[in-house]
Amino acid sequence: MNILETTLPVIHLKAGEIYIAEKPTLVATVLGSCISVTMFNNRFKIGAICHGALPLYDKYKYGEPFKYVDFSISYMVSRLSNYGIKTSEIEVKLFGGADMFSFTNGNEDKLTVGQQNIKVALNTIKEEKLRLSISDTGGKRGRKIFFYTHTGEVLLKRLKKGEVLIHEK
Repeated sequence: MNILETTLPVIHLKAGEIYIAEKPTLVATVLGSCISVTMFNNRFKIGAICHGALPLYDKYKYGEPFKYVDFSISYMVSRLSNYGIKTSEIEVKLFGGADMFSFTNGNEDKLTVGQQNIKVALNTIKEEKLRLSISDTGGKRGRKIFFYTHTGEVLLKRLKKGEVLIHEK
């Protein structure tokens, strides 16, 4: 079965992007150390997803705020609140944050980018008073996820070492 054989519009989300949908859509994205947070509201059937590459946004140093996990999560909460959705009505799922590269730099206590992304995502979810329903994070393998914006359902595929995925439109 090919998941992408659907009558739904299909969006291929890249790092640093957010997608918020009022209409049924299938969003696919591939994650290594990056994370994706999905949000879904059952009352309005609205879904949102981000693909964050780096943990913390500093408005005084960096551009492209959607590349950052903390900014993206807070932004999606803000956008959903514009519909009249309360944080208690948002189903949140978290994916990614793999340690894709094995290396040592003499400092084993330092968190990898994937670990930092997970930590910041969990902290931001808590700060925003959101309820995390499902999480599949960490490890050494990348993931490909498929998010159905109108149901909140997420299908996940763990990638094999060396597997190459090509997105064609």
